[in-house]
Amino acid sequence: MGKQKKHPKGLMVLFFTEMWERFGFYLLIGIFFLYMTESKDSQFPGMGFSGVKASDIYGSYLALVYLTPFIGGLLADRYLGYRLSITIGGLLFSAGYFGLAINNETAFFVSLLLIIMGNGLFKPNISALVGKIYDSNPKYRDLKDSGYNIFYMGINIGAFICNFIAAYLRINYGWGWAFAAAGVGMLIGVIWFWTGQFFTDNIKMVDKVSPPTKDDMPMKKILYTLFLPAAVAGTVGWMIPGNIFSSDSTDAFIFFSLVVVIFYFNIYRTAEKKEKQPIKALLAVFGSVIVFWAIFHQNGAALTVWAENYTNRQVPELLEEPIKTLSLNQVVTTDMREVEQTDLHGAPVLDAFGHPVTELKPDPYFDNLPKENWPETGKVNLISTELFQSINPGFIILFTPLVVGFFNFLARKRKKGPVTTPAKIGWGMVITALSAVVMILAVIASKNGAVKASAGWLFGTYAVITVGELCLSPMGLSLVSKLSPPRITALMMGGWFLSTSIGNKLSGVLSGMWQTYDNKAFFFLTNALLAMVSVILIFSMLPWLNRVMKEYTEKK
Repeated sequence: MGKQKKHPKGLMVLFFTEMWERFGFYLLIGIFFLYMTESKDSQFPGMGFSGVKASDIYGSYLALVYLTPFIGGLLADRYLGYRLSITIGGLLFSAGYFGLAINNETAFFVSLLLIIMGNGLFKPNISALVGKIYDSNPKYRDLKDSGYNIFYMGINIGAFICNFIAAYLRINYGWGWAFAAAGVGMLIGVIWFWTGQFFTDNIKMVDKVSPPTKDDMPMKKILYTLFLPAAVAGTVGWMIPGNIFSSDSTDAFIFFSLVVVIFYFNIYRTAEKKEKQPIKALLAVFGSVIVFWAIFHQNGAALTVWAENYTNRQVPELLEEPIKTLSLNQVVTTDMREVEQTDLHGAPVLDAFGHPVTELKPDPYFDNLPKENWPETGKVNLISTELFQSINPGFIILFTPLVVGFFNFLARKRKKGPVTTPAKIGWGMVITALSAVVMILAVIASKNGAVKASAGWLFGTYAVITVGELCLSPMGLSLVSKLSPPRITALMMGGWFLSTSIGNKLSGVLSGMWQTYDNKAFFFLTNALLAMVSVILIFSMLPWLNRVMKEYTEKK
């Protein structure tokens, strides 16, 4: 009985490969906004972008990095195979991170492009491989949900560790060293991926190219019926006078994405009869979870602003020596000095000539700290802002066994059988809405940011959204693996990441609206209401989704 519960050996190969990839990806996310808004005149200069520009770039980057997987999935399914796609993607990732180590605006954007292309080839295909090694042997198929939970834990081990490395390197040596560490981590991941395959044969066994069927669109036709129209639509969106959706980049992205969405609906239209219902179900779920990603990925923008400007980051006395020893602390003083004025995003305010506006004052950290709480010594040690990015992955590592155990317990006790994958996704959205409620309470407790908020509020909101994430994100990967027709598994995995992409772009749009809310509670209330709309959509479709899943997986 115990042997039947074991997972395939290939899982650990993919687990650690993904761990190193996410190490680099989330290292960048943790310092990305801070780097973009850091002044060019600092000891370790950043890009010097305004908060609004940085939010726009942040959202656009996250959108594009998850838009390209549909292309990478298509190439892997038909031409490259999974292993080659993952390898090329990993090398592009690494080149992009090393490029970011060069403090130059041209290098900055070229490097982001390399990372975007790398993720397109890497992300959908390693996720698809996980499902395929479970499908390769009947004894593993019932373990697929928990397998994806374990795989997801690997993602978050990398995401947890990276912020400590990033904080140490950028505080002591500069931003470039932190970005270079991400590049080294990705190279380790690629080496592990190929070395690990010597110890298991199931990865190589399931890596099969699926030539297009007579009903599939040839690649040449895809080029001029999808990519060319999408590129034209994106260009039109960029060039429209004024803005429809807040910025040129957002307009271009939305126009481009609409063409891609039509492509996925065309896949449904031309599919064989037996494939139509599962594809339709997947498309419905893709549309419903967009809001989750719009809320979740505000961790790198709006919640980073909250941590930087509104949270009490003073190092507890008990941890002061260890933090200083590890050089993870940020020292600020009450000494009067010429300080750049900042907007509500913490970015420099510029005059008519584009020069930073300055004023004589203590460090901006003390702006909303009552004078009676200022340190007698005139200086205070702070926890580096990016370390708050490790709260969510830390909770993932801690909660994954508990969530898996909870659903296994329900499976044994419920007369109706296990909680279905679509139901888990629905409950994930409910819990996501509650995470926004925690931040509403944080705003109220801090008197709308007039005084420093306890760091406990960030721990609280991350704890809640982590449970929602564990119910939703790995289950989405599992659902795609279960319902996708085998010939287009990676392509449909790209569709899951397309929904992530659109959500990520919305996260930048929403974060860019931060300064328009005088009362920040209404910002988080907007998030909660958007999540509840998604909850209504998913639960209204749940009986149909469960029926489709039951019928299709029994036939598969």
